[in-house]
Amino acid sequence: MIRAGRRHLVRTLTDIAAQQGIAVQTLINSGRLRAEGFPAPLSAGRTRLYDGEQVDAYLTGRPVPALPAADDDEDLLDRQEAAALRGMDPAAWDRRKKDPAVHEHLVLVGGVEHWPRHVVRDHTPTPRRPSGGGGGRPAGVGDQIPRDLLPARVAQLLDDDPALTAAGVTEQLGVHRNTAQAALTALRAERMADVMEQRGVPAAQAAAALGYPAGLTRRASLRAEAIVRGRQARPYLADVARALHARGWTTTDTPPAVQQPEGDECVAALVLDGPEAPAAALVWSERHGWRTSTSRRHPLGRGAAWPPPGPNVRHLATGPTPDPADLVKALEPTS
Repeated sequence: MIRAGRRHLVRTLTDIAAQQGIAVQTLINSGRLRAEGFPAPLSAGRTRLYDGEQVDAYLTGRPVPALPAADDDEDLLDRQEAAALRGMDPAAWDRRKKDPAVHEHLVLVGGVEHWPRHVVRDHTPTPRRPSGGGGGRPAGVGDQIPRDLLPARVAQLLDDDPALTAAGVTEQLGVHRNTAQAALTALRAERMADVMEQRGVPAAQAAAALGYPAGLTRRASLRAEAIVRGRQARPYLADVARALHARGWTTTDTPPAVQQPEGDECVAALVLDGPEAPAAALVWSERHGWRTSTSRRHPLGRGAAWPPPGPNVRHLATGPTPDPADLVKALEPTS
């Protein structure tokens, strides 16, 4: 598992190989990963992830620090760990994770799916609607690999070939070209963001360090920059969540989780469910600040990310990061 607050330290085999100036296959063949004292992977899945602090200590000859032992609600659990926590087999979790209440909290780290501990622990399955006739096209129909397995499979291909193209993914995995491109962009962006944070370099240098050709990373670079900005904004957004929770506008025992969808712009949403909450949700944009939303299920909306003021939609601040207390005051008149 990835302990709370350590996601930015996670490294893939590609990261470790680049750190040593060698190819991934050379790293694997060298036996260094099995050497005595080398840090253990963070999970038992096929795609191996490591804690960067531990790796750095080992490579520089320092004692490898132990990871935090105490469980935290924000620990990130992979498929096997989530299944174990719920006392089910991984195949059962594969069905459970498709529930919207679980899927919206999915976090992709190094190409591996993870979920926050509190989401796995507290989730109650959404009742199934009675099946009627004539449904729509099933998700993933026509693809030769389930979509929930696609990120891990693409990660393996990208580990072997940093210059992998969408056409190459389509040829090897039998998925639609658009599906392949989306998976590649998301995975490259996540890995580039990790390198950008670890080394303090821009997206172009992160792409070069990972061996990604410049012509294949234009969209991934924008996404990576948004990911980094989103991670930097998380402490502030968490402060706002705590302020809203303290005001009584949420009914959960803990502050609401921050929803940050993938995209080239840094946005986030906080759902409010208290009986006296002044809005269904609050939406934050790095460009525009805060606004209210009428939808808890889709607070960011299906269309424009920043709609004009209207019924139940208020623009609360012109700056991107107003003080949490000021934000609460701005909401008070509508409560």
